[in-house]
Amino acid sequence: MSIQLIIIISYFLISILVGVFKARGTNTSSKFHGTQLGVAAIVCASAGEWLGGTATTGVSEYGFLYGLSGAWYTISNGLGVLFLGLFFAKLYRSIGKMTVPGIIEHIFGKKAQVISSLILVFVMIAVGVSQVIAAGKFGQALLGIDFRVTAIVFTLIFISYTWFGGMKAVSSTNTMHLIVMYCGVIVAVIMLIYKVGGWNSFISGVHDVEQVSGGNYLNMTSIGFPKISSWVIASLLGACTAQAGIQPVLGSKDIPTAKKACIYTAIVTAPFGLFTALIGLIARVLSNQGLLFDTSGNVLTDGKLALTSIMMSLPPIVGGLVLAAELAAILSTASPIILAAGTLLTKDFYQVKINNKATDKDVLRVSRITTAVAGIICCIGAITLVENNNVLDLVYSAYSIRGALFIVLIFGFFWKKATSKAACISMVVTSIVAICWVGFKLITGHYPIASWFTETYAAVLVATITMVIASYIYKPIRQLEACS
Repeated sequence: MSIQLIIIISYFLISILVGVFKARGTNTSSKFHGTQLGVAAIVCASAGEWLGGTATTGVSEYGFLYGLSGAWYTISNGLGVLFLGLFFAKLYRSIGKMTVPGIIEHIFGKKAQVISSLILVFVMIAVGVSQVIAAGKFGQALLGIDFRVTAIVFTLIFISYTWFGGMKAVSSTNTMHLIVMYCGVIVAVIMLIYKVGGWNSFISGVHDVEQVSGGNYLNMTSIGFPKISSWVIASLLGACTAQAGIQPVLGSKDIPTAKKACIYTAIVTAPFGLFTALIGLIARVLSNQGLLFDTSGNVLTDGKLALTSIMMSLPPIVGGLVLAAELAAILSTASPIILAAGTLLTKDFYQVKINNKATDKDVLRVSRITTAVAGIICCIGAITLVENNNVLDLVYSAYSIRGALFIVLIFGFFWKKATSKAACISMVVTSIVAICWVGFKLITGHYPIASWFTETYAAVLVATITMVIASYIYKPIRQLEACS
């Protein structure tokens, strides 16, 4: 057994033990979903939404393909969380709900709550699928075994401690994950720069890659303005309806804690992608020089395997520690994602449509079941979609839907003519358009209108238009209980 594998297995076991140990006393639904959380607990739990497998494997893939501009993924997320903290954390926390659909229900009624809950569950599943794909690819590159086996094993692991401890386990394990992640990528960058012969040799290697591909890998806009602007807009809007990221904020002990935690989370989140994009770019340099190989012994050409392959090329102990950081990133997102999906299904569907007289014991039991089911669905989706080359785009298409829900919330907060039925119509129509927009791109290779008009623009525009038109057609909230 290799040293890297021993380190990874050890980290697995430590994560499970910490999660299960911290699960003690999680005997009520409020403790399971999160309550009276302090700044540190919120930052660690919330950061997991933004710094997961996509921020490591996905961004390193973009670093391999486009260079440093792949870092806009986490920069955009950081801007979104900062936006939430500065402008909406106080408002959200003062409403006193545990879920984003609960906030929507506060404005638009129960039907809107159920619709938004189902939409956000879809979004959580989409993000969860990307995390399981990252986990499976991680295990495949590390062990050289079938993707499906590693995906199932990882899924069982993050389901296990989330099932027992809920938010308490997620916050505790994510504290450990966050420390390991940052230490790991910083050590990796230092070691890899040394591996390519120093900074000047690295820059020279980048220029060699640019001569072959014609790209500009050190330019922060090389990935393209449409992609960057789409990410930024989706993050600014989507961060305000991200259940996994907002749930710890809604469970904060008070409003000042909620605002402060959002700002600290943004500071933690934004820079991370610079490190992982740089690692991907170094992998591209080594690959161009014929010095980086995949598990089959061939020169690496698959950007999805860049991070894991280059870590295996480092000295065993260092490589193992950095691979543990990649594992930490995956676990830190997967757990809050399935917890958020379970919370949505329990709070905004089960308690509203199935059993509105459920006891706290019933709610806790259903919460655990729905959390596990969410994890299983993510695993099945990952196995089905693993060959898709646009996993990061899949995540951001889901973010676009989430951002459109925020448009609906904005109308509800600040426009007196907004109606409940308009909110319901807008959410449904926008979701359909966003999904079709991405589907069209996957089938044809381009967007329906123009190359720059991404699903984010389509979702925001459709949400705005349908909200305005439908609000003029139907009566205002106070005159119509259409969604009650």
